[in-house]
Amino acid sequence: MSNSSNTLTSAGTTASRLPKWATSFGVQIIAALVIGLALGLLAKATGSTKTAPNGLGATLQTIGSSYVSLLQTAVVPLIFTAVVSSIANLRQVSNAARLAWNTLLWFAITSLIAVLIGIGLGVLLQPGAGTGITKKAEYAGTTGDWWAFLTGLFPKNFLGLGASTTVTNGGASTSVSFNVLQILVIAIAVGVAALKVGKQAEPFLNLNASALAVIQKVLWWIIRIAPLGTIGLIGNAVAVYGWDTIGSLGKFTVAIYVGLALVLFVVYPILVKTHGLSVKQYFSGVWPAVQLAFVSRSSIGTLPLTQRVTERNLGVPQGYASFAVPLGATTKMDGCAAVYPAVAAIFVAQFFGVNLDISQYLLIVVVSVLGSAATAGTTGAVVMLTLTLSTLGLPLAGVGLLLAIDPILDMGRTAVNVAGQALVPAIVAKRQGILDESLYNAPRKGKAFATEDDAVSSEPADRSRELADAKA
Repeated sequence: MSNSSNTLTSAGTTASRLPKWATSFGVQIIAALVIGLALGLLAKATGSTKTAPNGLGATLQTIGSSYVSLLQTAVVPLIFTAVVSSIANLRQVSNAARLAWNTLLWFAITSLIAVLIGIGLGVLLQPGAGTGITKKAEYAGTTGDWWAFLTGLFPKNFLGLGASTTVTNGGASTSVSFNVLQILVIAIAVGVAALKVGKQAEPFLNLNASALAVIQKVLWWIIRIAPLGTIGLIGNAVAVYGWDTIGSLGKFTVAIYVGLALVLFVVYPILVKTHGLSVKQYFSGVWPAVQLAFVSRSSIGTLPLTQRVTERNLGVPQGYASFAVPLGATTKMDGCAAVYPAVAAIFVAQFFGVNLDISQYLLIVVVSVLGSAATAGTTGAVVMLTLTLSTLGLPLAGVGLLLAIDPILDMGRTAVNVAGQALVPAIVAKRQGILDESLYNAPRKGKAFATEDDAVSSEPADRSRELADAKA
């Protein structure tokens, strides 16, 4: 018994001595990228091809495709429950239709600006060009158009599912697919109907909220095995496409981070300044949530802190913040649902040699602005990438290709998401005259949150400045 206890104690001591970086998710992802790269190059060097993979190539392909399948499994229930929950949050705001409308309007405005930046960078930097990979003939005539977009909005069944059967010499196989746009339309209709029904719909909305929490937990488990999926995805991409993949993904990463930096450090400060607010106070106020978002890569996980800084540092009234910030955590994704899908769609088109015309670029804008409601705080990028590529008729093989480096991109995307989720409530509160500017302008004093005493002590100085301005 004592030997067993000593063994357990020794094992526990060894585990506790592991350096923090060794258990870091980010380190695991970087290690997975290196391992996947090495295995992919080894598979290619030993003669593995897409049509005739050897043992190593087939293993990498199976691991990568299985991980993508796991993520896709969660997409349908995640979109439905997340959108219904977002709409249900409107119940919490009494007599605030104007606040809700202005919040959604500014969500759309900032998303529009972000997606235009993404399109501009995709066209300017050409991250997917020059690969020498041509798939145009395979996908000719399948790129999305406005008619397909509009007709695709009408669900053919409750879940927006479709099935197709392929008959071959070896028999018949049936595959099931889903239309993200149709699921989105269904979820919006159900959410609005539940609001209209009122008290009778409370059990349904509570069940939906519980289902969303369960799905997000399962999804988090899937995300935790991302290092394994990354090995398969990057390894298979390198084995199939070689060094062209590595160079293109590097350019794609640069394009994404340039776009995110423009939104966070140029667009947001301009919006803050034009509303008569201090840029310095905005960044110092929102920075604790931005830092946590960068590390956690989850808008939902950062939600409590985001709401806290929005109320305590930016001066947004609690009643309004409790509606706007949770809604933003599922629908306000300037990083995941605007910059990223715009650059990603252009990258995939360039990578596979598919030409996009002006109508396709306009579709990217519409899908990014309207489809952001399909994001859900943890896998917004996966959902939006699937939605955008399927709407444009681009090869969904691009999903697997980009998922290989997704964890690296997700840190920056989530940080921008959270910064925007705090920004819009502050702007709307300022425009509606309900922003506590004394709290917004309170000195931070190196603390995460401003205090009531800080806000009170700042009022005389603010008042003196107002009187001086009035006299001038």
